[in-house]
Amino acid sequence: MWMPSQLPEIAAQLKAAGFQGDPAGLAELAKPPMNAVVKVGGATGAFVSGDGLVLTNHHVAFGVIQYNSNKDRDLIGNGFIAANRDAELPANPDYRVLVTTGFDRITDKILADARGKTGRAYYDAVDAASKAAVAECESEVGYRCSVANMYYGTDFYLIKQLELKDIRLVYAPPEAIGNYGDEIDNFVWPRHSGDFTILRAYVGKDGKPAAYSKDNVPYRPPAHLQISTDPVGEGDYAMLAGYPGVTYRHRMASEFKSQIEWQLPARVALFDGMIDTIEAATAAKPSAKVLYASQVASLKNGLKRAQGELDGLRRSDAVSARAADEKAMLAWLGKQSDAKAIQADIAAAQKVLDAGAATRERDQLFGLIRGQPQLLRSAVTLQRLAAERGKPDAQRESGFQQRDEALIEGSLKQVQRRYDADVEKALLSDLLKRYRALPAAQRIAEVDAVFGGDDAQAKAAIDALYAQTKLGDEAERLRWLRAAPADVAASTDPLMLAAAKLLPAVLRQEETDKSREGDLLRLRPAYMRALIGYRKSQGRAVYPDANSTLRVSYGKVSTMSPRDGVTYVPLTTVQGIVEKHTGKAPFDAPKPLRDAIAKGDFGGTADPKLKTQTVDFLTNLDTTGGNSGSPVLDANGRLIGLNFDSNWEAVSASWMFDPRYKRAIHVDMRYLRWLLAKVYPAPHLLKEMNLPAE
Repeated sequence: MWMPSQLPEIAAQLKAAGFQGDPAGLAELAKPPMNAVVKVGGATGAFVSGDGLVLTNHHVAFGVIQYNSNKDRDLIGNGFIAANRDAELPANPDYRVLVTTGFDRITDKILADARGKTGRAYYDAVDAASKAAVAECESEVGYRCSVANMYYGTDFYLIKQLELKDIRLVYAPPEAIGNYGDEIDNFVWPRHSGDFTILRAYVGKDGKPAAYSKDNVPYRPPAHLQISTDPVGEGDYAMLAGYPGVTYRHRMASEFKSQIEWQLPARVALFDGMIDTIEAATAAKPSAKVLYASQVASLKNGLKRAQGELDGLRRSDAVSARAADEKAMLAWLGKQSDAKAIQADIAAAQKVLDAGAATRERDQLFGLIRGQPQLLRSAVTLQRLAAERGKPDAQRESGFQQRDEALIEGSLKQVQRRYDADVEKALLSDLLKRYRALPAAQRIAEVDAVFGGDDAQAKAAIDALYAQTKLGDEAERLRWLRAAPADVAASTDPLMLAAAKLLPAVLRQEETDKSREGDLLRLRPAYMRALIGYRKSQGRAVYPDANSTLRVSYGKVSTMSPRDGVTYVPLTTVQGIVEKHTGKAPFDAPKPLRDAIAKGDFGGTADPKLKTQTVDFLTNLDTTGGNSGSPVLDANGRLIGLNFDSNWEAVSASWMFDPRYKRAIHVDMRYLRWLLAKVYPAPHLLKEMNLPAE
């Protein structure tokens, strides 16, 4: 997962792999193809036309599809095609497309006031410098800026992104295409999913980012990707650019051990329980099932990912492998002239990690209790925002500054489309029951004061809170958003009162977390210096762990042999859709699709060797969460695929990259072209993307 700026350093490797362009050109974020790759709704996408068409995954845009669906207009089940631009539908208010325009190293500026400090003071110094850099960057209207931490506090970069706020739904295949196989096929090969959706970004008539307005005009991106019409086959060069979420490959050996022995098993149990609770609560309420479709899909994906990650790390014997690697690194370090100071910092960092492990179960559950239920989360957000508004903006907590208030408003508005009182009460009850199973020393006084100490008290408290609160009404939530801090503090709404009582516990946990984070920001760079030096001594370059900044991976369309006697070929075809079809979800292929497959009219999108229509393909590219929707490019920089998944054996790659098992799964752009040409026709979009009509 290379930073684009690192690519000239590995130019020989790129060329040897088959890249036909200039590697130095890939380092320029303001030039093609990198300036066509964008961050979309927490994942990735790419511009594919000069009039702002954005291609991303169906599951990345699922919230937009759900936002525009109701019992009378089922866009999830039926799909959607905007006949013209006037028919394009607005996304939920907080949905964003971010275009990276700047990526500058500002390490000295961030650490200038932090040096010599420890704990919370170190954290606050880094935080204040980061906020100042962001505020200066965002003085230019229309931009969203952030500071990225590279190599765990070693380096800091200022990221500048154009923030496009008016995003509209243009084309979405039916869910039975966009999510064919659902959780049964998730993280599984072979796949037969058309996991794509087309959006469009709009701006004001002055060309600047603006909130939704019917008078807005399509955004004209500085560049867009051209979809390839060439065949794709085994051994072909492939390159992916995107915004991977977070990886942990450079964490300490003790953290690998904790992840495998505690965190992943705990996450599996929690997600499984929340899914069961929501599904039971929505079983007899079809309307509620629609409201929670996106949340359930996210939880199921997280559950399967956690289980796959656990299985994969065990398969790769990650605990032993990382421990052996760290032992060898420390042995190398012991022979270096600066070993003593670095060893001391590494030992101190381990003590900080050990302290955090003492309350990890409680802290995790408290985060879910106040974060998973929609109305309670809204109430806590409103109380916290009111408290922060009493401070100068630069001193406010990140996420509650003036720059964040539009996003908070958007999240409060969309609660209505993702909330049912009975479901929320059931979910909160389940989380509180898990919390009460903790040892007495782990209990939080504020939680017990609000919800009581046993099942009966919790049920009575929750019933009373939700029977009397008015936060279920959007206008009421927005009223409190705009209210003066004193008025919020005087609120008598039961949920607002509950949130106010919980807030001291929230702040107390944040104080502890920030103190630990400050020390780790100060101490982890020593570990990274040792690791980078050790790897360099072996002739190996080191890229920073992923942190939602733009990264590039390169490789090939590739087979895989996950176990004895099994080989994954790298291409699937529409015949697999028919073979899997049962007539029942999640293998209920739509009749227009089955009819088109039976007709066999694949035209110019058919694979010349397979003599049929391809669907998905497999590469050995390095991906993780956040890479959903990442464009996959050929040796000449043309778009050949859209990343949407990994194989089951590779889910553990966020912690450990094992080239024997790591594969990425992509929608073949030939399948997209065929669907738009023959199955759910959108000839106007093919024309806009400069593609043949068939």
